[in-house]
Amino acid sequence: VQLVESGGGSVQAGGSLRLSCAASGYTFNGNCMGWVRQGPGQQREVVASIYTGDGERMYTDSVKGRFTISKDSATTTLYLQMNALKPDDSGMYYCAAASGCSGDLLLESSFPYRGQGTQVTVS
Repeated sequence: VQLVESGGGSVQAGGSLRLSCAASGYTFNGNCMGWVRQGPGQQREVVASIYTGDGERMYTDSVKGRFTISKDSATTTLYLQMNALKPDDSGMYYCAAASGCSGDLLLESSFPYRGQGTQVTVS
């Protein structure tokens, strides 16, 4: 399984970024995927997850209404649209993937596969 993130960068508070994750060696459809964030000095947390079968989504409370997770099955790409960014959103963002779709999809332990990450800095 290879997950390659892109799209991170530096942005001012209130701005937007769109993260992308190119997945390969992975059965994209019918599994769950997510985005995991690790802020400075903080534990990793799942900010958004999606079931690639029917597109059902879940978000952690701090990003609801601002972030949107989506997928393109044709290109096996996962996205995270981040709007109204806040300094607390800063951190390394990792694309994560599960084998199947079970358990709490806002727990990092549900996603055994992870990419190298892309840095997001909001000032």
